[in-house]
Amino acid sequence: MKKKKEPIPTVKPVRSAFEVVSENRKAYFDYFIHDKYEAGISLLGHEVKSIRERRINLKDSYVRIFKEEAFLLNCHISPYTRIQGHEELEPTRTRKLLLKRAEINRLMGQVGRKGVTIVPLRMYFKKGFVKVEIGIGEGKKQYDKRASIKLRIHTRETHAAIKKATRQ
Repeated sequence: MKKKKEPIPTVKPVRSAFEVVSENRKAYFDYFIHDKYEAGISLLGHEVKSIRERRINLKDSYVRIFKEEAFLLNCHISPYTRIQGHEELEPTRTRKLLLKRAEINRLMGQVGRKGVTIVPLRMYFKKGFVKVEIGIGEGKKQYDKRASIKLRIHTRETHAAIKKATRQ
C-alpha cells in the first residue's frame, strides 16, 4: 500500500508582538538608568505611519510632567510623505504620554531630586500599539563616561581574544 503524502502546512510570517523601532543609546551613555516604565503615546495617524517607516529620532528628547500629566518633548518624527492634504505639523511637537496615576506620582517624586531626569530609552510596537520605554536617569559625570568607554573597550577586546582562541 502506498502511504498518502500529508500536505505541508503553510506558515504565515508571524509579525513579532514586540518590534523595536528606535533606541536611544546615548541615554545609556549620558545617564545611570535606575527605573524603567512603559508608556503609551498619543499620536496622529500619519505619525504612526512614519514611525512604522522608522523615521524617528529620540536622541535629544526628554520627558516633563506638567499638571500631573507626562509629556514627551523634542522627539522628532518626520512627516509622512506619501499622503497629501493632511495638516503639516511640527515634527518636534509635544506629545502626551499615557501613564497610570500611580506611575506619574512615583515619577514626580523621583524627579524632584537634583540631577535626575526622565529620558525615553526606546520606542516600539507592542500588539499594534506604539509604546515608549522611559527611564529615570541620573546624570553621569565626565569621569563616569570615561569609565564606561574603558569598560566597553575592555569587554570588546576580551570577546575578541576569546573568539580568536576558540578558532584555533
